[in-house]
Amino acid sequence: MPDPTVPPTPPVPLDALLARADLGLRRIAGPADPAVVVHWAHTSEMADPYPYLLGGELLLSAGVHIPDGAGAGYFDAYVSRIVAAGGAALGFGVAPVHDTVPGALVEACEMHGLPLLEVPPRTTFSAVARALWQLMAQARTAELRRVTEAQQSLATAAARPDPVPAVLQQLARRLGGRAVLYGPEGTPVAGAGPDPGAEARTALAKLAEVVRPSGQEPSDARPSSASDTVAGVRLVAHALGNGEGFVLGTAAPQRDAGDHTIASVAAVLLSLLTGERHGGSGADRSSALVRLLLGAAPSEVAPLLGGDRWRVVRGRPDGRAAPDPVAASALGAALGSSLVDVAGEVVRVLVPDGRTVERVPGWTLGVSAAAAPRDWPGAAAQASRSRARARATRTPLLRHGDRPALTDLVPPHDADAHARALLAPIERSPALVDTLRTWLSLHGSWDRTAVALDVHRNTVRQRIARCAALLDTDLDDPDVRMELWFALRRT
Repeated sequence: MPDPTVPPTPPVPLDALLARADLGLRRIAGPADPAVVVHWAHTSEMADPYPYLLGGELLLSAGVHIPDGAGAGYFDAYVSRIVAAGGAALGFGVAPVHDTVPGALVEACEMHGLPLLEVPPRTTFSAVARALWQLMAQARTAELRRVTEAQQSLATAAARPDPVPAVLQQLARRLGGRAVLYGPEGTPVAGAGPDPGAEARTALAKLAEVVRPSGQEPSDARPSSASDTVAGVRLVAHALGNGEGFVLGTAAPQRDAGDHTIASVAAVLLSLLTGERHGGSGADRSSALVRLLLGAAPSEVAPLLGGDRWRVVRGRPDGRAAPDPVAASALGAALGSSLVDVAGEVVRVLVPDGRTVERVPGWTLGVSAAAAPRDWPGAAAQASRSRARARATRTPLLRHGDRPALTDLVPPHDADAHARALLAPIERSPALVDTLRTWLSLHGSWDRTAVALDVHRNTVRQRIARCAALLDTDLDDPDVRMELWFALRRT
């Protein structure tokens, strides 16, 4: 897990800050190590800054805390406390208190291995901090670009005829190391990238066993990922979410900020790919598609998908961004189904009846009742209405009620005939029917109906008024609303 004390921005190499000509910083003590990085800047004139440091700081001081006649003991204690707190470097301003950096401070930093920077009089501490934030923003932008490009390349690799080796090869290239897929028995199934060596290879296989569920314990009894460092190689294992026992392992010489996100995307894609191949569902789905195209009824091909009754889940990501294939695949993996379709701004997923649909962070979901293949179009409409209500009421997930209702007491033929007769005046206007249905389901709320339908509230008022006029009825009457809702449930 990431360290909660480290900000979610890439650190900046200390050498990059020294390279800023506008700052004029100069290293006068400590190691010239290119691996030294800075996470943030902090100004303090405390004689003991230890309690106020989290680690990784460039500590800036003008030496106000230094008493007159301070000797080597004072500076040794001061620097040792900065090092103990995890400070990355010390920047000392030579104005306005001191004309030069105290020699005893230089010696203490050299002895403790703490980089010491001289900050010239023309450079303010605020300018140093601003330059650091600018470099962090540039690094963050570059990292986001790198992650986005990696996601696109992984999605493209997953669409190739040989998707598993292609995804592993692309992941290994993006991480600059080795990527291995371990099977349920713990043996490598496929791999790509340079061999990290026998010691790291053995350690990665053992790390994969840490996250692989045994099948005799709850699915959450083991961590979904684990990491270690062996022989200077960063090892990470990800349990794939398809429940088949596959594990993705990576071995790279270094660990960048976006590597976890890139590996997580690869794990989602491999979860879908290995789930299909291991269970044979990929071939079954292909067979089902061919049969449908050749004229078979949905009820005949449904058994090839693994069940007779399914639920339709209709999801939309929170915010305005339309879902991309990677996000849709991630939603399908979270719901435990690879039957995913991106339709404009929403994603439709077919989920087996026996699998519980839970909330997915970042998504608004509508779930239909369990339905047989012949009733899937109706289930899709149920999911659509449930998602619209969920969005209007700001609820992450809404399910269509599938318990017996009063409508079950009326013969279907008589109920359908009554519904057609009652709604005949507006049946030729789908917009009016949909608006009336949504408005009634939201208890006559103009604002929520407008949100659910993506129209202005005045448009909702005009449509409802038009419905009342065409139906020649009082929509404020609860008996009328109940009868109309009964009819609309039949359409």
